[in-house]
Amino acid sequence: MTVYQTSTRRAWARPVVVAVLLALAASGAAQAQGSSRIKELVVPAGVAPVQLLGYGIVVGLDRTGDRARGRTGSPYTVQSIANMLQRFGVAVDPQYLGSRNAAAVMVTATLDPFAGPGSAVDVTVASLGDARSLAGGVLLQTPLQDMASDGDVYAMAQGPVLTGTLLASAAGTSTRTGPTNTGRVPGGGAVVRGSDAALPTGPLDLVLRRPDYTNAAAVAEAVNSAFGGSATVVHPGLVRVTVPADAGGPAGLMAALEGVRVDVDAPARVVVNERTGTVVAGGDVTIGEVMITYGALTISTAVDPVVSQPNAFAGGETARERVGSAAIDQGLVTSVVLRPNTDVAELAAALNELGLTARDVISVFQAIDRAGALQGELVVL
Repeated sequence: MTVYQTSTRRAWARPVVVAVLLALAASGAAQAQGSSRIKELVVPAGVAPVQLLGYGIVVGLDRTGDRARGRTGSPYTVQSIANMLQRFGVAVDPQYLGSRNAAAVMVTATLDPFAGPGSAVDVTVASLGDARSLAGGVLLQTPLQDMASDGDVYAMAQGPVLTGTLLASAAGTSTRTGPTNTGRVPGGGAVVRGSDAALPTGPLDLVLRRPDYTNAAAVAEAVNSAFGGSATVVHPGLVRVTVPADAGGPAGLMAALEGVRVDVDAPARVVVNERTGTVVAGGDVTIGEVMITYGALTISTAVDPVVSQPNAFAGGETARERVGSAAIDQGLVTSVVLRPNTDVAELAAALNELGLTARDVISVFQAIDRAGALQGELVVL
């Protein structure tokens, strides 16, 4: 008897990360400071960028645009093309139009509050229908409006769409690098109207990009050193400055303040991204005394189909059976003890000794934070 055996195996490996708290740190470490210009820290109050929105058509696609018909088609794309052609004096029934070389898109842009007519802005293009890719397309002239207020047109967008991605397909199989249904048109938006933003005529309010008591006091102290007691802290996100008579008005004061340097206090923060396995930690983050134990628990199962084939003249029948097996493998457990007030560099070296992956490191940071040993803020994206 001849026996043919094939094996189909499935395995699940789950890293087990355990953080056991031995002793918490008695106090946090001093925060690191850096010097920055005021122009990077504050913006004038009441002056905000204008977000623009528009509906447009991207043409010139290599049969990767919207489908005109079907349950998942985009009939509005065909209707938009027909309306556009009608403006050029070409009357076409939409039912005779195809749209695989065109796609309906939403166009967005952010207009600087002080941008005037003639300046250019970058625009972002995103597919609205079922287009497969916008690569190689050209955005037709699209008006961009401020939908949040007056609805007026502030810019006109047009130009080639850059996606920065690749799409390849063959025999029903396709692959791509990055998203292909979004793209940018660098400098493709021509501003036709400014936002009419202006600095206030009275006291100048400076809004901190990141509210902080220490940084607000540092900004006020730097302004007072330059202009003699003209700034006060209203709250952690606002510093009010009285415009001196010899400063040349609010604009002159802002020009004079932009280059003033301030010693800023950076927060102790660890930012992790579980989707990409990225961990970013500031150098001022410290960790209390803690033991980290890492082990690997692997559970595997296997199903082995066994085919029993009789000899040619035996007169028997082919038999099929399934043989199952299961196994649990617990790897060696390794531990490392961190001393009080361990910094990020020392923690990184300790985790490297354990051979942890990026996602394991994220689990360790979360466990340390739950244990109360992380002297800082943990931000999970």
